[in-house]
Amino acid sequence: MGVIKKLAGQTAIYGLPTILGRLLNYLLVPLQTYIFATNQYGIVAELYAWTAIIFVILTFGMETTFFRFSQDPEQREDTFSNVSIFLLCTSLLFVVATSLSSSSIASFLKFPEHPEYILYMALIVGIDSFTSVHFARFRLLERPVKFAFLKSVNIFTNILLNLFFLLLCPYLVKIGFAPSLMNVIYNPEVGIGYIFIANLAASLLTLILLLPDIFQVTWKFDWKLFKKMIRYAYPLVIFGLATIINDTMNRIFIKNFGPEETAQSMVGIFNACAKISIFMTIFIQAFKYAAEPFFFSKAKDLDAKHAYIEIMNAIVIACCFIYLGLLLYIDLIQYFIGPAYRVGLPIVPILLMANLFSAILYNLSIWYKLSDKTIYGAGVAIFGSVITIVLNIVLIPRFGYMGAAYASFACYFSMMILSYFLGQKYYRVDYDVKRIILYIVTAFLLYKGTTFLPISNIYIKLGVHTLLLFGYALFILVLNPELRKSVLQFVSRKTKSKNHE
Repeated sequence: MGVIKKLAGQTAIYGLPTILGRLLNYLLVPLQTYIFATNQYGIVAELYAWTAIIFVILTFGMETTFFRFSQDPEQREDTFSNVSIFLLCTSLLFVVATSLSSSSIASFLKFPEHPEYILYMALIVGIDSFTSVHFARFRLLERPVKFAFLKSVNIFTNILLNLFFLLLCPYLVKIGFAPSLMNVIYNPEVGIGYIFIANLAASLLTLILLLPDIFQVTWKFDWKLFKKMIRYAYPLVIFGLATIINDTMNRIFIKNFGPEETAQSMVGIFNACAKISIFMTIFIQAFKYAAEPFFFSKAKDLDAKHAYIEIMNAIVIACCFIYLGLLLYIDLIQYFIGPAYRVGLPIVPILLMANLFSAILYNLSIWYKLSDKTIYGAGVAIFGSVITIVLNIVLIPRFGYMGAAYASFACYFSMMILSYFLGQKYYRVDYDVKRIILYIVTAFLLYKGTTFLPISNIYIKLGVHTLLLFGYALFILVLNPELRKSVLQFVSRKTKSKNHE
């Protein structure tokens, strides 16, 4: 439990700005889906899907590589300098090349009248790629305050500008406030472009705040070290691309393989409903921030593998709770997206389970990262990408966005199974597989059981679902004596504290 508490603390510290920011960003989903039509929101979803793919290519696995090669304190600064120079070059080249061909790219993506969208997204991904290594360094040096501050500034700037352009400005125009001023700062024709402008402003502000750290870089390039880093990193790029393909390429597949007249709208519906899984996504992302440096620092300890087993159990339990919590209260949560988007809600249980598998897959990935067998991780990723691509092509024409959801589920499940068996061969960790399966199957059966309960009264329904969630919590405590002991000790301390008051 000590290991779990330590990692949970680090997850909370590094994840807090992400959690709060994502939750607040989540409030932008109803704002955007109530304002924009499904086909307009589909353009936003598609561009962010491409951005995610490009980000993986530009960063080239350098975050993980930075952690791996910074384990030797003597080469930590050289590693940081190498990564900084590499990311600066790739980011600048990408921004320049994309800017020169923005019109052609916009035409290829079927919105030729808006090449500015391409320019905005190129600048966003270029800036974010370059600054990513500085956030990785904050995590390595355990500087959570600065990490949290800069992340929070980025998130709140983005949110406030969305509210300014999408809510305040239209209202001021409507009431006739300072027409000459409003004509300068706001143009209704920009529409969804303000979503990108808000994001770009947030990224630029983050870059400006990072300038003192950027100026401290030694800017010395060690070619011999860099060759070792590249050999370690390039399989991670393949793995990262596969993950992004599984997470975001489904939007692109829906647009290209769905019915032509409704494809862009289907992308918007899929993306909005996928946002409902935000709580699990946030948790997994917060965990990743803390876990990667933690895994590397723990690797040399005698009890490392025992710690990895405890962490796997804890992550599965947490994800199962999120899975159940979101699905048992879906009748309320659905109102976070516009009415036109709720037709896509059946994809939510499928995507949540796929996300759970991806969390397990991330924990399993320690075997190839710690044993320097990243090429095997790339192989697993390629295997998953093939499944994703084939199933999307086959299923989307027949089932629409439901086919994309099933493809994501099948991909992560297959990658998880393959990674587990390869890991047992090259870096054996005796995970408690039977218990993990029990956690997942029980959570699924509890949710599935509620779909057969014909309760029409919403209050009774939510009450029953709350009891089921508490029942699952008791089930977990019964299976985990150490967790039960920690919970009882926590409750006891709180009770004594109240009595003293």
